[in-house]
Amino acid sequence: MYSLSTCWNSHRHTDGRAMLREIRELGFDHAELSHGIRISLLPGILEAVDAGDIKISSLHNFCPLPMGLSHAAPNVFKFTADNPRERENALKHTLKTLDLAVRVHAPVVVLHMGCVEMKDYTEKLVAWAANGKRNTPRYEKFCEEITLKRESKKDRYLQNAYDLLRRILTVAEPRSLKLGIENREALEEIPFEPDFPFFFKEFPSPSVVYWHDTGHAQIKENLGFIQHAMHLESLTDRLHGFHIHDVQFPARDHRTPGSGMIDFAALKTLVKPHHVKVFELSPSLTTDEVKQGVAHLKNIWGPD
Repeated sequence: MYSLSTCWNSHRHTDGRAMLREIRELGFDHAELSHGIRISLLPGILEAVDAGDIKISSLHNFCPLPMGLSHAAPNVFKFTADNPRERENALKHTLKTLDLAVRVHAPVVVLHMGCVEMKDYTEKLVAWAANGKRNTPRYEKFCEEITLKRESKKDRYLQNAYDLLRRILTVAEPRSLKLGIENREALEEIPFEPDFPFFFKEFPSPSVVYWHDTGHAQIKENLGFIQHAMHLESLTDRLHGFHIHDVQFPARDHRTPGSGMIDFAALKTLVKPHHVKVFELSPSLTTDEVKQGVAHLKNIWGPD
């Protein structure tokens, strides 16, 4: 099943039904409600869903936006935060997302798990890679430093996030909702790729699933931390869905498929018809660019 995220068009609309109608007119039977959904869009969204205009494939936490915010802010409240008030806000707004998912009959909510508080190493590595310095001894030494530092600091942040996820799971399971744990592009965000197998052993519930973001994985490959296809293959037993977008080297993501460097054909054997496949595209892309990217991807992965 293919879907289009409202991250592409929510900013242009004041009427949620018109927003979803635009997606439907592109040929999509499903839409993802992304983390930029303002509360003012909800009446129209509910009208569209109740009228059968379109189905909702998934929600991306936090949805709707917390009061006082007008732009997408999926990391405004972190599961990993040391501040108990911030963690409680993360819980409160995640539960609101789950409530909305039930209301619009969406089976899965995509989550960011938080981060280890440390320097922003990712942007520095991106800049070095862009300047052709990735294969230098200095770059490699810096990557080793990052890996050691985040390993030494991660335990308490993981504990904070895991405790919160357990509380969310007690609400999601009785409602038959899936919680899609997304791989992230920043090196500081959790779970780190080597930790995903341990994470899923910690959370064996079938309600906790893997959500693969193609752009984020490619950025991590471009920075030298993973091999994209191998990482995805290692998690196929828990794989539930995708955020699909392309990347222009080293880290310009949310591009239309076919305009960047991702080898979507190399991922094809890992993609199944039951997976939820959501195009998560930049609002800067035109309608024609979206159509071209969708056609390109479906030509490789198939129509379903």
